[in-house]
Amino acid sequence: MEFYDVHFSYIDQESREERFVGVPEQGGGHLIPESSLKPGVLHTVAIGSSGHLGLYRLETQTTAGNGKLSTSGLGSSAAAKEALRVAFDYFKANVSRVSTSVKAGDHDFHLHSVEMHNTGPTRTMTLAGFVAFCSGILGKPVEGQLVVLGDMSLGGSIIPVENLAECLQVAFDSGAKRILLPMASVGDIQTIPGELFAKFQTSFYSDPVDAVFKALGAN
Repeated sequence: MEFYDVHFSYIDQESREERFVGVPEQGGGHLIPESSLKPGVLHTVAIGSSGHLGLYRLETQTTAGNGKLSTSGLGSSAAAKEALRVAFDYFKANVSRVSTSVKAGDHDFHLHSVEMHNTGPTRTMTLAGFVAFCSGILGKPVEGQLVVLGDMSLGGSIIPVENLAECLQVAFDSGAKRILLPMASVGDIQTIPGELFAKFQTSFYSDPVDAVFKALGAN
């Protein structure tokens, strides 16, 4: 769907009131379901290869194995594949900080990326990928209707959200009720319309491991 932010309405001939309706092709608020997601599944908003912001769903499958990663849904995008490879390498090196009871080397992982707005593969999914891997291996789902924003570098440094106000608008239009933001983006909150920011239950994270705990609803 090239233009996701489209509204359809009609005029009631008796009351003369304008009534808005949804259509199956529109998706809209149903893109992020109200029901709980499976462990390893989450949503993020990022700029795709098309240059436009879009919603992405990361779906992780965790099985018994020996620490291998496979991906799909990324097409031929080397940047997107590298972003998930960085996330997986960081995950293998740091999952013990999340839980000492699991070992990445005892499992194989498959991560599938779904472009909910057909905006092309995104390279801004390293942090979201790390959270998805941790959710999958722990068998714990992320908070309901949550969108994870922000990214991280190879060494785990947090990267602020680009176009924060626009990201929140896409998240809201897609049905998000919760937002997970990096502390590095706190200074940009003043650029967000108050009525938009008030739509969300917002949590902040300081580092990748903290992002996992906040996404899973742990203190």
